[in-house]
Amino acid sequence: MLDCHVHIERGEYTLEWISHFVEKAVERGIDELWLLEHCYRFKEFVPMYDGIYPDLGSYVQAWFKRKAGVKRLDEYLKLIDEVRKQEWDVNIKFGLEICYFKHAHEFVYDITKDQGFDFLVGSTHFIDNFAYDHIKEHWEGVDIDEAYNTYFETSIDLATCGIYNGIAHPDAIKLFGHKPSYPLERYYDRLATKLAQNDMYAEQSSGCYRRFPDSAGLGMNNDLVQALKKHGVRIRTASDAHHPDDVGLFIKELGEIL
Repeated sequence: MLDCHVHIERGEYTLEWISHFVEKAVERGIDELWLLEHCYRFKEFVPMYDGIYPDLGSYVQAWFKRKAGVKRLDEYLKLIDEVRKQEWDVNIKFGLEICYFKHAHEFVYDITKDQGFDFLVGSTHFIDNFAYDHIKEHWEGVDIDEAYNTYFETSIDLATCGIYNGIAHPDAIKLFGHKPSYPLERYYDRLATKLAQNDMYAEQSSGCYRRFPDSAGLGMNNDLVQALKKHGVRIRTASDAHHPDDVGLFIKELGEIL
């Protein structure tokens, strides 16, 4: 079984820290582990957020100040090199999860090219300057129909730009249970078409469910899964773990859904 989205951000860059993820993977029957970091953790990526930062609101600004720019990319690359020199009980790949912004294609490409990453996964974490996935209260007063439209148009742009190997949690906008007044099949089909054309995979993720089990649902909406299958898009299971204890959570169940 595969867990293709596992964050290592809550520990130091050491082989011992990586070993905790491997141990949990083995315990849960995972034989392939894709480790990554959020791009904003690296100083090199912080300028990418300059355009939206002033409008994020005090809560998200405080979060960004705590989380962003705490590492340098060369520190991560050094860890990757050290891990690749060792023998492990699971197959390990390394990548980045990159927040998608339409204005930042060249910026992202220049930072990531020739760095030896096994994969880059793009994610829609911002609807324009709205960080939709932090707390439910931030949705008060938001036009849900417009938010869904912008979210999926942004995700379709992500799938079109030619930088990423996959798209993270493709319908994470549903995590608090908000639903638009219109059907989403046309967005699903367009997104699946672009993913297929650019040979990208889509994550079948348990991350939103782990955080908000009462509202998110496990994995993608079934209609989105069917659209991806219709267009031959590869679907890969992911826990979106942020701690070793989360590795492999619900991966078996996600596979059974598929």
